[in-house]
Amino acid sequence: MIETINTAAVIGAGYMGGGIAQSLAAAGIAVTLADVSPEATEAALARLLREAGQFEAQGLFPAGSSEAIGRNLKTAPSIEEAVAGVDFVEEAVPEVLQIKHDVLRRICSAAREDAIIGTNTSTLPVHTLAPAVTNPARFLTVHFSNPAPFIPGVELVSGKDTDPAAIPVVKDMLRRARRSSAEVADVPGFVLNRLQYVLLKEANSIVEEGIATAPDVDTIVRSTFGFRLPFFGPFAIADMAGLDVYANCFKTFEDAFGPRMATPELLRSLVADGKHGVKNGAGFYGAFEPDMAAKLVAYRNKAYARMAQLLAELGPSPLETLPTKDG
Repeated sequence: MIETINTAAVIGAGYMGGGIAQSLAAAGIAVTLADVSPEATEAALARLLREAGQFEAQGLFPAGSSEAIGRNLKTAPSIEEAVAGVDFVEEAVPEVLQIKHDVLRRICSAAREDAIIGTNTSTLPVHTLAPAVTNPARFLTVHFSNPAPFIPGVELVSGKDTDPAAIPVVKDMLRRARRSSAEVADVPGFVLNRLQYVLLKEANSIVEEGIATAPDVDTIVRSTFGFRLPFFGPFAIADMAGLDVYANCFKTFEDAFGPRMATPELLRSLVADGKHGVKNGAGFYGAFEPDMAAKLVAYRNKAYARMAQLLAELGPSPLETLPTKDG
């Protein structure tokens, strides 16, 4: 297994693949891009270079990013030529199993035997793609989020044959690209989309039941619990609020909605053990230091105030200016 990724190929130069290529190239990694045809690849490169200049001029990319992308990003006329000799290959073609299998076979036919191969699939488990990969020990999901140049989180999903030694190498590459990474199990949808789609499904139910309109649901999400999510995930939020409080609230939900909203067993077990979160020193995050509550409150208040200031500075999104049904 290679120890450091210095060169990469991104196969698929669409919105996701192009953004991934920009991100890696800006981090100083030499990236070769390939798409369905040389013409499509060259058109994508022109777009990515133009966008990089615009993003830097707008202050969205750090100074010098467009120059680094221009220096480190190039094209190849075919998949095989793009992947030859590189340390890492990221497949970012459409979310169709057969297309991914075909592309992965072409990648494996020309890539180095020790090259790490990642797939940017959003929902397909590794075990459904690995049969198309020779030496699957070097294969894993490296799932960037849309838009890739700006969203920092990346899911890493190992298959049953993935060599654990590949993980720190990929994590180091992502760290250099200013990305955060998290390891998750090989199940459909992983974590990101499983949570995202569950939220969307429940939001649809709320609208279908006449409880609130779609715009009002969005207002509630972004201005209440969604306001916390850039800083804290659901487990941290629950630990701060009090797990005993959450357990009591779940009783209300279970009475109203039945088993699908019953108290989760992990939460029930913690509360039964007297672990109520930050306020009494133990919760989802394990044990807390005695002064953790004060530290969290100080950080939380500063973070939320800064978020409010940022939103005021940006102003409303274009969606918020759309007329309502009554307007």
